[in-house]
Amino acid sequence: MANIKSQVKRIDIGERNNALNSSRKSEARTSMKKVEAAVMNKDKAAAEAELRVALSLLDQLAQDGIISKNSALRKKAHLQKEVAAL
Repeated sequence: MANIKSQVKRIDIGERNNALNSSRKSEARTSMKKVEAAVMNKDKAAAEAELRVALSLLDQLAQDGIISKNSALRKKAHLQKEVAAL
């Protein structure tokens, strides 16, 4: 355990940010799974609606530095390719 007050605060902030970032990444993964589920069910309207949500979440994660820009682009391209194939 840290003895310095500022380091104790930094540890607390890091833990809080880690929890928030984990939650946001989980939300994005869930959204991506919804798109893939709609594609599996061949429901184009639902897939396109979920795709918009997923793309937005991935863009936000990349912009905030939670995931890398290239990772977001790769995941977005994969989802768009699946929906376009319907």
